[in-house]
Amino acid sequence: MYTIIDSLLPQFPVSINSACSCLNISRSQYYDWKIRNDSLNQSNPFEIQIKDQIHQIAIEFPRYGYRRITKELQRRGLQINSKRVLNLMREDNLLCIKKTFVPRTTDSNHNHKVYLNLARDVEVTRINQLWVSDITYIQLPNEFICLAVIIDVGSRRCIGWDLDRNIDTQLTLNALYKALECRAGQDLSDLIHHSDQGVQYASNAYIKCLREHDICISMSRKGNPYDNASRQTLFGSRL
Repeated sequence: MYTIIDSLLPQFPVSINSACSCLNISRSQYYDWKIRNDSLNQSNPFEIQIKDQIHQIAIEFPRYGYRRITKELQRRGLQINSKRVLNLMREDNLLCIKKTFVPRTTDSNHNHKVYLNLARDVEVTRINQLWVSDITYIQLPNEFICLAVIIDVGSRRCIGWDLDRNIDTQLTLNALYKALECRAGQDLSDLIHHSDQGVQYASNAYIKCLREHDICISMSRKGNPYDNASRQTLFGSRL
């Protein structure tokens, strides 16, 4: 149908509007088809030149996105808009993938004592039987802040937390203080505190606080996220 218009125009003095009206299609539909058809025509010298230049620029400047490549093409004397460059780069899979910075929340390279995993085989049936603690981060428009939490696995409730820009022992201690305050006066005998092997949880100050309250210390195996599955599930569903 669209090819009929292309064949009519050189032979008869009709306008594009008239030809499209006879075939019950809009002018914009015809132009959309023509652009797509031209893009598929690999024998188009300008198309080949543009693609060749895009590939050269992408190799020379691998971090360039379509906007910077468009400007470079224009500096080289090729008149083309950024949307066309975007489509060509998408067709050839040349778009850059933006890497997102992910801060580390666990530093297990320290000289503090590491404790056995006591929580692995515990069947939780009540509150104050197993507390699980961890650190994550919250991405803001221009920065990120760190969040330390303590979860009572028996109730699936966050009983202690703290926010700060610094990921240090004080961050985790503040969360622990709030958890102890939340459960003040309750029976904490046989309570297990479980965490990863991060320096914040293995630090002297943190261990001292746990021992002062007769809380058993448990740590997950290094590099094994399944040991802390409870808090991972919480972060994934609520944060």
